[in-house]
Amino acid sequence: MRASSATAGKSINLALSNRGLRALEEVGLAEKMKPFIIPLHKRVMHNLTGALSFLPYGTQGQYINSTSRSGLNIVLMDEAELLGAEIHFSQRIHHIDLEKTQLTVESGTKSFDLIIGADGAFSAVRGAMQITDRFNYDQRYIQHGYKELTLPAGQNQNFQLEKNALHIWPRESFMLIALPNQDGSFTCTLFFPFEGAPSFKSLDTDQKILKFFQETFPDATALIPNFLEEFNNNPTASLVTVKCYPWVKNNTLLIGDAAHAIVPFYGQGMNAGFEDCSVLNDLLNKNSDDWDNVLPAFEELRKPDADAIAQLALDNFIEMRDLVGDADFLLRKKIESKLHQLFPDKWIPLYSMVTFHEDIRYSEALTIGRNQKTIMDEVMSTPNVEATWEKLDFKKIVDRLSS
Repeated sequence: MRASSATAGKSINLALSNRGLRALEEVGLAEKMKPFIIPLHKRVMHNLTGALSFLPYGTQGQYINSTSRSGLNIVLMDEAELLGAEIHFSQRIHHIDLEKTQLTVESGTKSFDLIIGADGAFSAVRGAMQITDRFNYDQRYIQHGYKELTLPAGQNQNFQLEKNALHIWPRESFMLIALPNQDGSFTCTLFFPFEGAPSFKSLDTDQKILKFFQETFPDATALIPNFLEEFNNNPTASLVTVKCYPWVKNNTLLIGDAAHAIVPFYGQGMNAGFEDCSVLNDLLNKNSDDWDNVLPAFEELRKPDADAIAQLALDNFIEMRDLVGDADFLLRKKIESKLHQLFPDKWIPLYSMVTFHEDIRYSEALTIGRNQKTIMDEVMSTPNVEATWEKLDFKKIVDRLSS
């Protein structure tokens, strides 16, 4: 991608948040990423008539970043080469010998002291581990896939939607989202069932596609002049959660999506992978680079967090597509925001714990978040809560978390 202007094909824009930024800062790359990111301060929800509602991501000054996937990869590759790494492109892995720590690729067989499989959700390194004894593996696809569409820039490269926001068209069982790009365009992603009504399968003619989009996403459709061509020609991709264990076999380690691929609905896949690197580096420092101690410590420490963010990502899909436009949901968030404002160290909303508080582990956030949900379910059952919520006993509510 550094030598060609061709696009990489299907790819959901990346959301870079605190966990990923901290890992980049540790290796001196956060500053180099600034030209490739756009801060997003809130969600903007679009209803069927095009009316908008808003939901901040956190408190004042907290935001996530829409990040260029190619820009990030270029920064990472440049830095790796500066530090002495050799990158071999177009080298499919044909065989992995876990006993000898050897890789066989197109150019031949090579031996190593250590292999780190960071080769994604459909990892060849993990594939070699799957045929070994006592290796647990679970792969689950959700019933939705995704397809990319491009909302182009307006005149003079102007953004046609609010720039510093994630745009969501929530429609209960599916949704459309849009993330801004540096050139004024937005990358739109339709998360949609493969089968059923409506679904990718049911939209089998141009007439059905046009009718569906004009009725379901009228304001977005008006801004995407060639959406029909893109819908027909852009690939439809699946969404998978991968869990496995152990992550270590002899001198071979799985990391990132190869160990724990997740669906994209919390914007944490890349951040979790970068946090893997940060945790691994910290363990190496604490153990004086003794890999024999570090490898088992790493998988034991990170596995609960990987499982937690996988569950959180699945849960957040329901929130994004079903709830963000719901009045009760928005009231719940308003009450939680008030709790956080009054007791910032005692009540931290789940999204903030995951996205902005990198000192809180994913597994801790999941446990606390479930307790908060139980408490808030009871709060929301208060008679006439929509009119009286400002008079709630907020201290009594927050004290329940520690009871």
